[in-house]
Amino acid sequence: MYDIVIVGCGTAGMTAAIYALRNNKSVLILESEAVGGQIAFSPKVENFPTYKSISGEDLSNKMFEQVLDLGAQFELETVLSVEKRADGAFVVKTDVAEHTARAVILATGAKQKHIGIANEDKLLGKGVYYCAICDGAFYKGKEVALIGDGNTAMQSAILLSSICTKVYMLTWFDKFFGDESHVTTIRNTENIIVMPNTNVVDFIGDDGLQGLKVVRRDDGSEFILSVPAVFVAIGQVPDNKRFSNLVEIDKDGYIIADDSMRTITEGLFVAGDTRQKTIRQLTTATGDGAIAAMSAISYLNK
Repeated sequence: MYDIVIVGCGTAGMTAAIYALRNNKSVLILESEAVGGQIAFSPKVENFPTYKSISGEDLSNKMFEQVLDLGAQFELETVLSVEKRADGAFVVKTDVAEHTARAVILATGAKQKHIGIANEDKLLGKGVYYCAICDGAFYKGKEVALIGDGNTAMQSAILLSSICTKVYMLTWFDKFFGDESHVTTIRNTENIIVMPNTNVVDFIGDDGLQGLKVVRRDDGSEFILSVPAVFVAIGQVPDNKRFSNLVEIDKDGYIIADDSMRTITEGLFVAGDTRQKTIRQLTTATGDGAIAAMSAISYLNK
């Protein structure tokens, strides 16, 4: 039995592991996809103390190395459910095995939100993508589109502009929602074409993307934007239904917890983007991870 099982190996989960391990607790981290979470796909991180500029992948790898050096156990498994036994221990069931722990920290983050329009799933990987850093290089020297208006969307557009001839950036409103430094860069990059007040209603193509059907929100007119690829960056959604037997979830699917990261189940804590909060940033994820770990340690020491 482990002292703490941490579900998720993103920034929050790894920070929690560091604090727990430094307090002599045994830790198992379970991750279903990639180490680092969403930040691992960020082309450039410039708002994290100690690094003036670093790629999200490099930052994630440094965190992971530190966690392993401290003695954490790690398994690439998908968590299906968490149950609490009568004796107070937790059973974490995955697609591979069952693990027991005295405390659990949920740090599952959130996943990229889909638009939910026709052909989106059909053309996934065939012109429709959600990670510019992963798939942008396939369209070097070509024109592409990007949907979104937040920090992730702006970072992705800037990255794509360095390898693509044009980046058509379609936004729902006529303004951006993110750091002013990114906005300034977008405005000053000639091959980023901002198309505000637009709504993409369909992806056109059978075996591959041929274009986007777009509606102008101001006058309702339609046009076709012919591009071989579109990158969707419209936000994230959590995946917390599998924990609903032990936690309270808000209308948007986020786990509700107090300032100490405690959920309604004693011994079960939450950290990072998967919880209900106002600000979701790399630094707030580290703060959540530290608090969740210290709260779990206090619980275990009782």
